[in-house]
Parts: sequence; C-alpha cells; structure tokens
Amino acid sequence: MSDHTHEHSHDHDHSHDHAADAERWKHDGVRVIPGDNLDPNVPSTAGMDRKAAINFARVGAQKLWAGTVTIKPDAKTGAHHHGHLESIIFVVRGRARMRWGEALQFTAEAGPGDFIFIPPYVPHQEINASPDELLECVLVRSDGEAVAINLDIAAVEKPETVLWVDPVHPDPRLK
Repeated sequence: MSDHTHEHSHDHDHSHDHAADAERWKHDGVRVIPGDNLDPNVPSTAGMDRKAAINFARVGAQKLWAGTVTIKPDAKTGAHHHGHLESIIFVVRGRARMRWGEALQFTAEAGPGDFIFIPPYVPHQEINASPDELLECVLVRSDGEAVAINLDIAAVEKPETVLWVDPVHPDPRLK
C-alpha cells in the first residue's frame, strides 16, 4: 500500500458573480402556480374542462405539461389520443372509468389516490362513473406542449372490463 496522501484542490473563482446567480435563480428557479390561477386556454376534448398549470408558455417547461381536468357527473369525453405523449392521470376526487382501444372496447376504473398511465397514440375516453359527484384529476404529460387529437370512433356497446392486476392490486377473481 502506498502511503501517499492526496490534497484536494478547491480552486474557486472568487470573481464569480453570486448576485447575478441569485437574480437568475430568483426568476428562473422554483415556481409556485396557485390552483386558482390555471390557464383554461388549452386544447380540450368535449365533456372535460382542462386547465394548464405547468407548460412551456407559463413556466418554460421543456419536457412536461401538467394541469387539471374536471368532468361533470355522468359525463364523458369524446374519444381522443395525445399523439406521441405519455400521460399520467391522478384521481383526486370521484370515480374515473377509462375506455380505450380502437373501438373503446376495454374499460377499467380508478378512484381517489389511483394513477392511470396512458401510452402514446392510445385512443381513449374518460368517463365520470358517478351520477352525482365531480371527477377531479391531475394530468401530467411528457412534453411541454398540449396535444389532444379528437377521434371519431364508433364505440362498442359493451366494453370488456380489464382488471388492473399488479402486485398491489391482485386479481379479485382469485380470492
């Protein structure tokens, strides 16, 4: 073993302008977007009220879009997809029924605290499964732009229920 010690050099450029950094971080650092100050001017789909909180126009987000969606009781959106974007929906209040597929032939439900993942280009429809409670969700997408491509799909009458089976939500038919 060598008995050499290494001195670490801590060369600091003391001429660095910390005041400029502070001013830059002040305006380009963390942003808080009040919930009552969301932007309703985003591409929407019939039946839902989308509002943007985080996007390129509002905060300079390059890789994310986030906002809220509210669906009235017993209402449903038109069929749509979000192009190349991945989407995550977090259910805050109410009961979400999702339909997806070329003929919206698959269905699953989510409640408060549940997350829903929607891959790129998947035709889908959000439905408020409650006859008397608002469905309120938080949306996050994988780009700073908002993409909503509305589709004209002839939906099947009886969609096939797809259970969300994973280590946390085992198949209830096996109990």
